[in-house]
Amino acid sequence: MKVVAFERNLQGTGASRRLRNAGKTPAIVYGVGAEPQLIELDHNALWHALKKEVFHSSILELEVGGKSQQVLLRDVQYHPFRQLVLHVDFQRVDPNKPIHTKVPLHFMNQESNPAVKLSSAIISHVVNEIEVACLPGSLPEFLEVDLAKIEAGQSLHAKDIALPAGVSLIAHVEAENPVIASATVPAGAVAAGEDEAAAE
Repeated sequence: MKVVAFERNLQGTGASRRLRNAGKTPAIVYGVGAEPQLIELDHNALWHALKKEVFHSSILELEVGGKSQQVLLRDVQYHPFRQLVLHVDFQRVDPNKPIHTKVPLHFMNQESNPAVKLSSAIISHVVNEIEVACLPGSLPEFLEVDLAKIEAGQSLHAKDIALPAGVSLIAHVEAENPVIASATVPAGAVAAGEDEAAAE
């Protein structure tokens, strides 16, 4: 995904306020042994881009002054109540060095799960993203979690996610192996099932 930005020379609260009044958003690019670079982006284009999942989880091609560099979105500051982006941080990436970043989880086959269809189970998504390590070129836009076979009372953990080649869970996620989804049967559904069994 390509992002076009422009260099900015002025910094400080007053300069940032003037930028925002002109429909621009101040931002910074840092990392990979180079000096931090102050930039500005068109606010409306940025606002729409931020609504796309891919903008948060992919390597972006950031073009500044005709020169392109690969970056990751690292931080976004929003106004507390207005639809306004106050500031954005981008981090440069080295294609030869592993990165740590969060990747969205896409939950698949929930509707066809037998526990949902037959046992009135409810599948809860405990987390919606997971932190991984990989080279920039191997970064997936998202990871699929197959819920087709999770049974009532069971949970899926981080290690159950099928990871693409070259992608691994970061060390503390690997060690903790947190729950990412669980299937539970509501008390009312259990009671109804018992009543039906007793009637038979």
